[in-house]
Amino acid sequence: MSEEKKNLVEPGEAARQTAEEVEAMLRAAGRGSAPAVPEGFRCGYVAVIGRPNVGKSTLINSLIGEKVSITSKKPQTTRNRVLGVLTKPRAQFIFVDTPGFQTKVKTQLTRRMNRSVRSTLGEVDAVVLLVEAGGWRPGDLEVLKLLPKDAKNVILALSKTDAVKSRDALLPMMAESMQRYPFAAIVPVSAEKHRQLDDLLEEVEKLLPESVPYFDPDLYTDRSPRFLAAEIIREKAFRLLGDELPYGTAVTIDRWEETDEEASIVATLIVERESHKPIVIGEGGAKLREISRLARADIAEMLGRRLHLEVWVRVRRGWSDDVKALKTLGYD
Repeated sequence: MSEEKKNLVEPGEAARQTAEEVEAMLRAAGRGSAPAVPEGFRCGYVAVIGRPNVGKSTLINSLIGEKVSITSKKPQTTRNRVLGVLTKPRAQFIFVDTPGFQTKVKTQLTRRMNRSVRSTLGEVDAVVLLVEAGGWRPGDLEVLKLLPKDAKNVILALSKTDAVKSRDALLPMMAESMQRYPFAAIVPVSAEKHRQLDDLLEEVEKLLPESVPYFDPDLYTDRSPRFLAAEIIREKAFRLLGDELPYGTAVTIDRWEETDEEASIVATLIVERESHKPIVIGEGGAKLREISRLARADIAEMLGRRLHLEVWVRVRRGWSDDVKALKTLGYD
């Protein structure tokens, strides 16, 4: 990660203020007027939606050029709304990475994730629906039902086109898609190979309102380093343990100390049952040590300094279906 990149605080109501209000606010703070932007500059929020494990986080990370959301082959990896900010010469894109929409709602956690998806759709300027180029699946159609039938701001991104033999092979899928919904545009992309991502941005830009940028051009996410560190630990657990790891796993940061040269973090990996604990720890603690090692490397790179990381495992029974526990763990 470049040293110029910084994390930003949670966006407030000022994000939607007019250019005149922003300039007045900056002058009142003694910081002069807002930075000059080209005439016709656009800025807005873009929701990336899709069924679980379709690649939403991978797409946003590729567009931003930084890791703002964790990824794994395990469905339901993303649980919170995460903003990824990309600033170009003529536009600022604020991508909202939403949890995958769950068709089988079993716990308070999945209910909250679905509520997050629904609420996001009414708050953004553009929507990118991500569907694999190989064809529509039942989960894709469930997400499609969430969209207003007369919306003019929805773009279909056909993902994983690197697995398709030729562009002509996409034509039947594109024709079928236009029969299903009046998309503003259809853009085939490959997040892994970084193909046609600029084409997708070009189509999204057309849907954004003219506005001054909401965030500093150097900022790339609304989440704090503490949140990102916890997510990195959870990602490594998912990736290392795969199907062995129960879905009901969360991470808390219990201690965070930083100096200019090094940082010290103590974290807890929370599981729902006593039988899950030895799965995460592994024989002789091997699994937990490997999770810590992999997470330490990524977090140290993010912070740009040496890192001492301790990860412990604790049982908290039924946390994913406990409203109070969810709030404590940050799942609003």
